[in-house]
This record gives sequence, structure tokens and C-alpha cells, in this order.
Amino acid sequence: MPGGTGGPVGDQAQKLIDALRADDERLWHLLQDSDRQVLLNLLKNPALNEEHLLALLRRRDLDEEILKKLYQARREGASHRVLVAMARHPNLPAPMALALLPHLYLFELLDICLLPGHTSDQRIAAERQIVKRLPEIPLGQKITLARRATPGILAALVGEGRAQTLAACLDNPHLKEAALLQFLRGANASADTISMIARHPRWQNRPQLRLAILKHPRTPMVWYLAWKRQLNRAQISELLASRRLPASRRRQLQELFRSGSRR
Repeated sequence: MPGGTGGPVGDQAQKLIDALRADDERLWHLLQDSDRQVLLNLLKNPALNEEHLLALLRRRDLDEEILKKLYQARREGASHRVLVAMARHPNLPAPMALALLPHLYLFELLDICLLPGHTSDQRIAAERQIVKRLPEIPLGQKITLARRATPGILAALVGEGRAQTLAACLDNPHLKEAALLQFLRGANASADTISMIARHPRWQNRPQLRLAILKHPRTPMVWYLAWKRQLNRAQISELLASRRLPASRRRQLQELFRSGSRR
């Protein structure tokens, strides 16, 4: 009837009022509503607590406006669990996601790097936040991180040159050869860490990596002896022309390759 409150319109109006005033039991029901205005009204309900917010943030159909309103209403004084749930939501606008990252713990950041649904910008920002913290992270956590990390984080861990961390990085399938080549061009590689790469079954037979190992001035002589028969003339010439090798090592290698060619 005209002016009545029944029917779809009346039901919708009642839901909007309920969203503002509902108690705990009714709130749980309204959290599943498909109407975005109902969800926006829920954010104004004083009975909305942490558990309600966490349930709401598990919905992957929330749009940017709802997430923005939630962020603006709850970022001050929100529990850590709510901050993490907001940061992990794939539809949270990028500026807000970036603002939340510094408040996350190490492995919460790693989850953002690994979980599907996040944009590349969010993943890269989380990686950078982890890399920024590396100098302060205890060795045990670094080793755990190295076992699960993404390529960008692994490159930073390898670059530190710590043998315990490198061992875990070498076994991680996400590690890229480029990260090891960069490490071998740097100053942090030691005889021990070079040998770890050289003997690793995944990496030891890669021609470009092998040549980079042999060009390093700290490479133990055992690797020249082990690989000399597998080098062709062009590779030997490139190796002997390397400016990274000290004159004493170059003379050793010239003699080694001469003796090999006489056999």
C-alpha cells in the first residue's frame, strides 16, 4: 500500500537501520549482506567489535570504498589483528596498504609477498620493507626467512654473504641465478661461500655461474683443478684476461692450463 513500510523497499530500509543499531547476534547476520550500503552502515555501529571486523575482512568482495571507510575509522586504535587483516586484503587501496606495512611483523610481511591476490606493487613494497629490516633480524629468523623468501628478498640475503643464510637460500627454488652472479661480482663473497655455491647440485653445472666463480679472486684452487678439463679455449682466455684476478693467481692458472694442454 502507498506509504507502507512492507515490501522490498521497506525491508531494505529496515536493514539499513538495523546495521546502525543491531546487537551482536544480528550483526553476524548483517556481515554477510550483499548490499554495500548495509556494510557501510555497519561500520558506524558502536557494537561492532574486533571479531566482527575480522569476519568482514575475510570477505574478498569488499570494494575500495568500504575498505577505505574501514581504514579511516579503525586505523587509530585498531588491534594488530585488524591491521594485519586490512593489509592482507587484496582490494585495499595501495596508499593505505603501504601505510600499514611498517606495522606488520616479519612473517606477516612475507605472507603478503607470497599469498595470491595482491598486486605487484603491494608485493614489492612488502619485499622492500623486509629488506629494509634485514640488518636487525636475528640469524635464526633470517634462515627461516631464506627457506620461504621471494626472489627479491633472497637476493638481499645472499648479498649479505653469511654462510648460514646462504645455505638456506641455495635450496630455495625461488632463488635466481642472477642473484648469485651479482653476489660473485661483489665484495662479500668468501672462499667458504664461493665453495658452497660451487658444490651445490643445483648450481654447480651452470656455465655462466661457474665462470663467475673462477673469476673471483677468493675462489679456492680446488675448483680450478676440478673444472679445468671442462673449460674450452674461449673460456680459458676470458678467465686469464679477467682483471679481477691478482697477478699471482693468473700466473698459477697459466701454468695449470699449460700443464693440462700437454696431457
